[in-house]
Amino acid sequence: MARRFQRFGEPSSETNSEINISPLIDVVFILLIFFIVTTVFVEETGVEINKPRAATQKDLEKNSILLGVTASGQVFYGGREIGVSGVRSTIHRLLSQDDMPVIIQADRDTPTENTVRVLDEAKLAGAVRVFVSTTHD
Repeated sequence: MARRFQRFGEPSSETNSEINISPLIDVVFILLIFFIVTTVFVEETGVEINKPRAATQKDLEKNSILLGVTASGQVFYGGREIGVSGVRSTIHRLLSQDDMPVIIQADRDTPTENTVRVLDEAKLAGAVRVFVSTTHD
């Protein structure tokens, strides 16, 4: 019985042509983990705010402290009402972890007095960068 030897690179009739996708799956999972870890999560105020318009609006950092002030004067952070009295302690606690800007999203029907009180409380808590959020025309 004659034995035939196969040369390297020469196709064989017995070659099993399967594609191993394990390395591809590993790469996809590594990319998925990378994007999950590097994504910046924006925390919303948890209340619907009808912001006033401003022609000089510019975008701010994504990593910031968002406070919502409703038309009735309620103050929200992270979906729960903290009131004007809770602004200082909340901002102080969050600023001890990282120096982030504070963005006040005040409803256009909110009296200016309420917005100024929240702004003052944020500054008394140690916030250096305090902004009022608006919409662009």
